[in-house]
Amino acid sequence: MDTPNDIIDQRREKLLRDYAAGKVSWSTLRRNGFEDYIAVLGGLGALGLRPPIAPLEGPNRAARERGRALLRRALAGQISL
Repeated sequence: MDTPNDIIDQRREKLLRDYAAGKVSWSTLRRNGFEDYIAVLGGLGALGLRPPIAPLEGPNRAARERGRALLRRALAGQISL
């Protein structure tokens, strides 16, 4: 028999899987109890999943490309955030 914690964990896991698949948004996760994006990234990592990647189209394309480049440089140790 599932305990209330098991049911919550199953619900959170489904939300994380749906987020990784692009089926739900970050705002949906926030409305469902995820207050910290670091927790989302940790949960995705624990499940062996990656965060979804927004398509590079539309008016915000240049901003997303700059953000991705900044993250790549930070991860490579070239800059500090």
